Amino acid sequence: MQVKKRIIMALIAGVLLASCAGQATGEPTVDVDAVMTAGVGTFVAALTQTQAAQPATATPTASPTWTASPISLNSPTPPATSTQAFVLPLPTIFIAPTVTGTQYTPTVNPSNLGSGCNNLRLISDVTIPSGTVMEPNQNFTKTWKVENNGTCEWTLSYRLIFISGDQMGGGPSAPNNPIPPGKWTQLSVGLQAPKKPGIYTGNWRLSNQAGTVFGSTLTVSIKVANPSPTSYP
Repeated sequence: MQVKKRIIMALIAGVLLASCAGQATGEPTVDVDAVMTAGVGTFVAALTQTQAAQPATATPTASPTWTASPISLNSPTPPATSTQAFVLPLPTIFIAPTVTGTQYTPTVNPSNLGSGCNNLRLISDVTIPSGTVMEPNQNFTKTWKVENNGTCEWTLSYRLIFISGDQMGGGPSAPNNPIPPGKWTQLSVGLQAPKKPGIYTGNWRLSNQAGTVFGSTLTVSIKVANPSPTSYP
């Protein structure tokens, strides 16, 4: 704006000076239009130079708008899980089956135990069942019920004798009377329990007058307990 004012003032001053000079000297009158045209040209040129001299105002460039878009991060794919199982071979363990119930005990056929015409079949225990508890040195009598299943009569010369196991002080015994075939009787033997605690078993059989044993084995089995404490007054 200051430059424009100065140019206008210069133009006006030039016009005035030209008018005064023409009147004083009597020289030909200056063409005012030419002067105005020249002044306008000078003004336009000055204005153009002024605008050129001024630094051009930089047109602000629109800043790019950045839109924050969410970045999709690919989740890492977990490694494939192996489904293969490693099985270690285990040693084979044999488990024996549990035995329940009553086991069958084979019984010797009494008819196969005979000797010649003599034979004996055990019917039952009459006294002292197997496992009876006895005191040390206790006296007792074992009795069996038997049958003469042979073809010969048992005479008074027949004897019940010890054959194996624990004799427990017993000796040979004879039937109380003759026993014909097909009849039953009771055979007994007197015994004494041992001194030491434990289980004791004795086996007996009937023999003929020649000493030949025959028939079923007659067994006695007891348990000797610890001695009872002695009471003192």
